[in-house]
Amino acid sequence: GVLHEDLRLLLDTALPPKRKKVVLGVGDAKMGAAVLEELGVQCQTGGVVAELMRGIRLHFPALVRGLSAQSAAKAQLGLGHSYSRAKVKFNVHRVDNMIIQSISLLDQLDKDINTFSMRVRSWYGYHFPELIKIVPENSMYCRVAKFIGNRRELSEESLEGLEEIVMDSAKAQAILEASRSSMGMDISPLDLINIESFSRRVISLSDYRKGLQEYLRSKMSQVAPSLSALIGEVVGARLISHAGSLTNLAKYPASTVQILGAEKALFRALKTRGNTPKYGLIFHSTFIGRAAAKNKGRISRYLANKCTIASRIDCFSEVPTSVFGDKLREQVEERLAFYETGEPPRKNLEVMKEAVVEANEVVAEVKRRQEKKEKKRKKREKRRLEALAAAAEETAENSVMETEENDVGAKKKKKKKQQQPEESEPEPEENGVEEEEEEEPLPKKKRKVMVEPEQQEEEEKKKKKKKKKKAAAQD
Repeated sequence: GVLHEDLRLLLDTALPPKRKKVVLGVGDAKMGAAVLEELGVQCQTGGVVAELMRGIRLHFPALVRGLSAQSAAKAQLGLGHSYSRAKVKFNVHRVDNMIIQSISLLDQLDKDINTFSMRVRSWYGYHFPELIKIVPENSMYCRVAKFIGNRRELSEESLEGLEEIVMDSAKAQAILEASRSSMGMDISPLDLINIESFSRRVISLSDYRKGLQEYLRSKMSQVAPSLSALIGEVVGARLISHAGSLTNLAKYPASTVQILGAEKALFRALKTRGNTPKYGLIFHSTFIGRAAAKNKGRISRYLANKCTIASRIDCFSEVPTSVFGDKLREQVEERLAFYETGEPPRKNLEVMKEAVVEANEVVAEVKRRQEKKEKKRKKREKRRLEALAAAAEETAENSVMETEENDVGAKKKKKKKQQQPEESEPEPEENGVEEEEEEEPLPKKKRKVMVEPEQQEEEEKKKKKKKKKKAAAQD
């Protein structure tokens, strides 16, 4: 409701002194109310004003002197870019687009690794079928298959390597015994090479998946720490991805967050007039799995409520912390205990007061650290600028000194050519220090006399050169 200072200055300079008789046409009712409140000028909004504003926008380059249509188009493009940048948060660490992409890639990697691991099982199972029952995990099976290769070459010496992979001595011994009495067919070395290379690729994919999961955890702790502390990084990232952004998730009510991800079941239930779903993506949380069957709906509703609070805190807080998420998680734990044992949980008001106190302390500490980092950065920048300035001064001084030395040397050479140096040798004193006697300045007439024979010799040389050139030209 506060009028911008630039707009206030513009209206003050444009409007006549008697403002009460002036009626402004404003396209936005909120802006008209703000102008009326701040300046006391009546504003009119309606269909005619909207058409006038549209005409002004259409013919704006023709109405403003010095503004072409091309420059107006550029200005519109720049305004659109700045608006888009404003829509995306300025803090680079709090961009939730990376979370959406990483969780989508993580789900795709899970599917691909599962498919490739089944292919390795069916391929290597022709040679060693008993290994599938001993090592059921996909990534471990690929590592074991790559390590064993031909089962006939497996011996007691390979037990240590097998134990490192399967992390169990009994399993390693079982693999060794099964390899000696296996029913599998023999396999050629070329087939083994292909199986090992494919297993290596599956292992690298599983390793990359682990790194991507760590990256997702770090991003969630920066973007939505309270939501990740409450419901977990993966489930929180799936909620953000399904909603489209953290801002959209914060705008949803708790009833929508509860069934987020179960839209098909919801519309099918509405169409057939059946029971609507109790939970969607939040079913993957550990709280619903721990609750009894009769309490799953109640705990899912309570959890969705807390997820909505956590997402709003993460979205609109300046310095996001995980304090509120930890407190909300404690509340869900207390509600689970209440359903099982009947112990009454704490009130929400008390918990939130404690969380606000702790959050203020954490935020103060974070700001203190940021200020220290900013001071250190400014000091480093200042030192760097001082070093650059000193280096520039040194180079300037060196260049000036070089030019002065060159000028002095040139002057000395000219003086030596023009003047004939007197023979004055310094006399050595008793202590061995030589002192040069000061030369008395010669009178002007004597100087001219000394200089004249040298000039005559130079003129004679020039004349001889000219004569030679003329003779050569005549020849």
